[in-house]
Amino acid sequence: MQFLLRALFCTLLLWSAPIDANALDVRKIEARVDKSSQTMTVHVNGWKKYTWPVSTARQGKITPSGTYEGAQWLSLNHKSSLYNNAPMPYSIFYDGHYAIHGTDQISRLGRPASAGCVRLHPDNAKILFALTRKAGKENLTVIVRD
Repeated sequence: MQFLLRALFCTLLLWSAPIDANALDVRKIEARVDKSSQTMTVHVNGWKKYTWPVSTARQGKITPSGTYEGAQWLSLNHKSSLYNNAPMPYSIFYDGHYAIHGTDQISRLGRPASAGCVRLHPDNAKILFALTRKAGKENLTVIVRD
């Protein structure tokens, strides 16, 4: 019985631990953004791996809905050229000036607060950025739904 409990504990520990992008065979990433719930679900190679709170566009701004195949470009320490050099760490640009990126406005995650980008906790943005680098930006699909 004690062996079974240890095995169960180890299994649960492995499934709840963050994934090291370098340890994975990453071929395809899907970042699904749900604007109504202000969450992002990340699928790696077809398997759901993460669900994170996000912030999309606040009132008067827009985060466009749609499916975007391939990231256009990545920027590790980006600064906004539109909003007073606001920090945008781990930026993944997927549609012109729209990006998924980290934010220092962590307390606002889970509700609309951005100027249009999809904001993540910097730790989560770092994970998604590493996964995208490993898979190749052409293997990221961003899906934004109302």
